[in-house]
Amino acid sequence: MAKTVKAVQSPASSITMDAKDIQILLLLQQNARISVKEIADQVLLSKTPVHERIKRMETAGIIKQYAALLDHTLVGRSLIAICYVSLKEHSKTAGLHFIKAINAMPEVTECYTISGEFDFMLKVHTADMNAYHDFHVNKLSSIENMGHVQSVFVMGIIKQTQQLVWGE
Repeated sequence: MAKTVKAVQSPASSITMDAKDIQILLLLQQNARISVKEIADQVLLSKTPVHERIKRMETAGIIKQYAALLDHTLVGRSLIAICYVSLKEHSKTAGLHFIKAINAMPEVTECYTISGEFDFMLKVHTADMNAYHDFHVNKLSSIENMGHVQSVFVMGIIKQTQQLVWGE
């Protein structure tokens, strides 16, 4: 790993990450199943400091979880829709009601609050167009306070990653 990286202060926590921490994070993002020994060999530290650094970053919330990324077509969720949603009312209670409803829908894999014409952007995975139609009509549109929904469908994936990269 030839990349040089400056130490950064994590705004969410009180820990400062140095270049070794960032190297460790990059390796874990590439392969969350990499062993501590393999990381230690690549960042030129012994296993104990690598293990301690990982635990420190987990405790601080920098590492939130480890996950398996699935091929959506091989697990029967080949249709991906991006839904732009606006609410009729914008009170805190209305927003929380919408968020609670969305969190209960397994088809929604990501939800963002956004600026502009719409209030939320959802990423929705379903088996096919019929399943999406059922989701849209019977779940999404039935949420109280639902305003306008605009759906676009993913025709192909050019880039898909969860990796964060640190610049020079």
